This record gives sequence, C-alpha cells and structure tokens, in this order.
Amino acid sequence: MRRVVFTLVLFASVLLLFSGCRNPKDWFYYRFLDPVNYYIVGDSDEREQLRRLFAEAETRKGDYESSLTVMQQIIRILHSADQKEKLNLFLTAYVENNPDDPFNAYYLLMVAENYNENGAYPFATHYYERILKNYPDLLVQGESIHNVCLKHLIQMVEEPEIRVNYYKELIARFSEPNIDYPNLDLIDKGPVYYYMAKTYEELGEWELAVQAYRNFLLYPECKIPGEPQAHNEISDMIAFYDYRNKSWIMDSLEDLTKYVQWAIWGKNSSRLDRYRSKVNFFATAWEENVIDTNQIEDLEEFYSDLGGFMTSRLRCSSELDPDSNLQEAYLKTSGWSYRIPSWYFYFRKISFPADPEINGKWEWAGIYLGEKPFSSVEEEKEEKEEE
Repeated sequence: MRRVVFTLVLFASVLLLFSGCRNPKDWFYYRFLDPVNYYIVGDSDEREQLRRLFAEAETRKGDYESSLTVMQQIIRILHSADQKEKLNLFLTAYVENNPDDPFNAYYLLMVAENYNENGAYPFATHYYERILKNYPDLLVQGESIHNVCLKHLIQMVEEPEIRVNYYKELIARFSEPNIDYPNLDLIDKGPVYYYMAKTYEELGEWELAVQAYRNFLLYPECKIPGEPQAHNEISDMIAFYDYRNKSWIMDSLEDLTKYVQWAIWGKNSSRLDRYRSKVNFFATAWEENVIDTNQIEDLEEFYSDLGGFMTSRLRCSSELDPDSNLQEAYLKTSGWSYRIPSWYFYFRKISFPADPEINGKWEWAGIYLGEKPFSSVEEEKEEKEEE
C-alpha cells in the first residue's frame, strides 16, 4: 500500500515538473546544460534578436514593468517560429522564478492558449484554472484575462457541477460595468443564462434551471446558435411549468384517444374541452407546418367554443392515423361546420423531466386543419415498390 501511495505522489510530482514542457529531454537540456541557448531558434536574424533580448531581460531582472516589453518580443519570436513547447517552458520557468511579477497571469495565459491550440486540453484546463485561482486579473487589449479563462473553461470542462460555477462567476463579475475597469467588454448575458440553464438540467436542478431560463427570456434580442426558436420554446416550457392544475394530462395514449373519441361521438363539447391542453395549444393548417395564431382571429374563443362547430355529420376515426408513433399521434375527425371541415387532433407524449409525475404522459396539444398532405407510411410503400 505504501509503495502505491509513493508511486502516485511521484507521478504527480513529475507531472507538475514537466507541466511547462511535454518533452522531458527538452526540460533536462534547459535545466542542466544551456538554459539560454536552448531558446535561440529561427533564422539568423531571429537568433540574433533572441540573444539580445535574453541579455536585455537579464539586465532588467526584477523590473517587471520594463521587462514586459522584452518578454512580449521573446514570446512573439518563439511563437512565430512555431516553438510552442519551448515557449511554454520559458514562460512557466519564468513564472516559477519570478513569483512576484504582476504580469504572471498574462504569461500563463499564453501557455494555456498554446496548449489549447495544440489540442492538449487537460493541460490548457489546468492553466486556465490555475490563473483563476492564484493570480489577480489583468486587462489585455481591453479584455479581462479571467474572463478569457472562464469562457474557455465553460467549453472545456465536462463536469456540470464545476461548469455551472464558471457560468455563475461570469455573470457575477462580467455582466455589469466595473469601476476598476470602465472600458471592460461585458458579456452577453442572454446566452450565458441559456447555457447555465442547460447545465442545471444536466444536474437535475430543475428549479434553478427554470430560473436561469426566466433570466434568458429577459434578453429577447440574443441569438442561440443552432436554436432559432429558443425563445419560443423556452417561453412555452415556462408557461407549462407555471400552470399548476394540469388536469387534461392522461396516463397513456390509449386513454387519451378513448376519452376524446367518446366526447366527439357524443358531441359533448364541454367534455372535449376538458381534454384540451390549457397551455400552448395550437390550431394551424398543414401547409404552414408551424403554429400560426394569425390564422384564426380569436383562438381562445375558437378553442372554448368547439361545440359551435359540431354538426350532425361530425365523425371521428376509430383508429389513430398510420403516421402515429411512440412520441406523437394523429386522430382524424371530419364534418365540422368551420370553413375547413376536416381536422386532425394532435396528441403528443410529454417530455418534461422537471416533473416526474407527468413526464412521459400524454396530452392533446393541438389541431391541424385540413387533409393531411403527406403520409410517411405511403412514402415507405412507394420506396419499396421502386426498389
């Protein structure tokens, strides 16, 4: 057991020792043979510049303000020569030897960015986190180093319980004007709240997720890449979450279908309305294939007065439409007195993990007006025939 513990400690020590350089031979050459010439790379002009800069850096040792310009020139040359590993070793060694330099956060950020660019994400994550925990913030070209680190970490850290804290810190520190940094670029809070809510969902913290989504809705102009309907979808979800008495929900598709059929066959409009979703219910034409509330002047009046459209010719299919599946179903009805006499009732399985008691149950969510212009079942038959 002691041998195992000793091995783990030794491994951790070696990892920290070589964290600035992924090649142990490079580290050994730098440490014991020729620390300066190790960094002299590039063409003749670059090599001459580097010799001069290292000599100048030695004369300015301890004068951190004036050393910054020299350090930046060394960084630029090593980076342009594609010597990122040597640059990382140079910067981490400098920080180790100059712990009081106020620009150490900037130097370590260069190390983190180099590892990030090379796809060495665990090393990059280590340095971003190290900067946040151990070094005061700096502004570089109007941007906060801590802000840069946080933005990278929320993309790189997989653990939601850690990632959500980075979102919190982003909002707490970089969403409002700062007296110390009046020219600081502020974050776009809308997307941050959106992705924070998604992270809370991963953790199963549904109340916190809903609160973050509410904050997201305060920024209607923000855009979520790949989610053009994000605001509409979140608004619908919040409305569903807030509605307390969801008595229209049925345990199974079979129950929902049976009760709706009985209400139609009996032409009982009040009973039919009892099974209608009271949140986000829609009526739309098939051709639009979207919820268009402008199609009917007064939707609520239309929904609540379905009995006014019932006629003696009202019919309801005894079976669900063949295009129904495990997630959604269609029930054809006909004979309504509305200008479009054929309606398809749309049933859907509820996906709402925030409330396990209703998650996976069924609701009547809307009406599609007119004859269905497609049939996946028929399309499959045609494809088979063509084969």
